[in-house]
Amino acid sequence: MIIGSISENQDLEKRISITPEIVKKYTNLGFKIKLSKNYGKHLGFTEKDYKDVGVEFEIDDKKLIENSDLIIQMNLLDDDNSSILKSNQILIGVLNPYKNKEKLEELAKRKVNIFSLDLLPRITRAQSMDILSSQANLAGYKSVIESFSAYEKAIPMMMTAAGTIPAAKVLVVGAGVAGLQAIATAKRMGAIVYATDVRMASKEQVESLGGKFLTIEGSENLETEGGYAKEASDEFKKKQEELLAETLKKIDIVICTALIPGKKAPLVIKENMLENMKPGSVIYDLAAVQGGNVAFSEVDKIIEKNGIKIMGERNILNKLPASSSSLYAKNVFNFVTNLYDKENKKININLEDEIISKTIIK
Repeated sequence: MIIGSISENQDLEKRISITPEIVKKYTNLGFKIKLSKNYGKHLGFTEKDYKDVGVEFEIDDKKLIENSDLIIQMNLLDDDNSSILKSNQILIGVLNPYKNKEKLEELAKRKVNIFSLDLLPRITRAQSMDILSSQANLAGYKSVIESFSAYEKAIPMMMTAAGTIPAAKVLVVGAGVAGLQAIATAKRMGAIVYATDVRMASKEQVESLGGKFLTIEGSENLETEGGYAKEASDEFKKKQEELLAETLKKIDIVICTALIPGKKAPLVIKENMLENMKPGSVIYDLAAVQGGNVAFSEVDKIIEKNGIKIMGERNILNKLPASSSSLYAKNVFNFVTNLYDKENKKININLEDEIISKTIIK
């Protein structure tokens, strides 16, 4: 069986789906790997790196897609390349089914087997395939690095003969995977870190990393069975606003990571709340591309309001493409392994397997 992958549009996506390291694992299962010309070159991988582990290159992307049994990408193929997909082919990626619903349904009607890894269930058996966690970890880390770089003061407390510089105070909104990594990173760099989340289950995790958890009454009721946050009531939102408005008076840097799966990101920091913040403060909005947690947040722009910098990017992981590609490639391989019947050397789409049934687009 042939696994194919073509280069993404590098203006939008610098991550790749197949690294030389992971090729060996696929070939050990009996797969043949075909890639588009110059695949991974921007990450420092040479044609020799890939050829040494058995990869074949194809100049024509359309021909590569047409002749592959499995196509592995980061994002959904563009319309031109999607039109080539045919019955019984398999497409695997982070396909954003909420945004691309109509396109994916059209492919499913043509009997293309589509698996969107952002739909993976949060179960123990799926942890090694969990692309959302692996990528969110890196995004949380990088959001701290970016916001600290934009902040024009030192982060840790520094005591000198000339006086003492106080430690920066950081607030992390949303203590999921990205938020917890942001807390850990900010603490390692010497900041005083506060965090808030609608799920009381996150309190212990925040405190284990050295963060100070801001408790909002009613938090324990706002967690789904899968462990994600769910939408809050108007009463809860009012309590949250009051707590944040007061807390923001003493905060230097805010990292926003609050998301609700399949919905627009909740607006957490409103225009009037920004008035409480000190000039020179920085806000990094990881949810900007989903609508934003912060008033005035715009994708790929730094907005200044009252001396406060508000930052958000379409794809922060384009700044960590090598690390994020390495993790993504491993996640996808583990998913393919679950699909593959080693005994009969074929793909087995077993809809009784929760991992398969939850990720396939019907």
